[in-house]
Amino acid sequence: MTRLTALVSATALFATVAAAETIAPQDVNYADGAVETSLTGQPGDPQAGAELMNKGAGNCIACHAVSDLSHLQFHGEIGPPLDGVADRWSEAELRGIVANAKQMFEGTMMPAFYKVDGFTRLGDAYTGEAHEGDVEPLLTGQQIEDVVAYLMTLKYE
Repeated sequence: MTRLTALVSATALFATVAAAETIAPQDVNYADGAVETSLTGQPGDPQAGAELMNKGAGNCIACHAVSDLSHLQFHGEIGPPLDGVADRWSEAELRGIVANAKQMFEGTMMPAFYKVDGFTRLGDAYTGEAHEGDVEPLLTGQQIEDVVAYLMTLKYE
């Protein structure tokens, strides 16, 4: 039982440390639209990022075509195709674009996935969860890192 208690305590400590390292949306530092520093201090999971491309608040393929995800239906044509995106943009630039594309592309239609104020959303379905009056971003910092990790796999061969 002592080992279990130690394991639970260690897990809680690591989770607290990881959470403490997450940069809040209002504290993200954009340099010419790019975000050099990981939002969480943790590497992204490309597989989880690929899943976000078609689900929930991510749903990138609603606007972008991605050949790697051709098995999924209803790819959009509003945004540019994402094939070879890792050849066109650095990891920091992709992180900035996913977090808040308006920092790099003024007037873009792409939503800010890691922003909580200073904008008008179309309705509750496009607003993150509210907790005690605070609005959460559409994607968490780790979800942004996951999407960026996936995007970094999209290179021309």
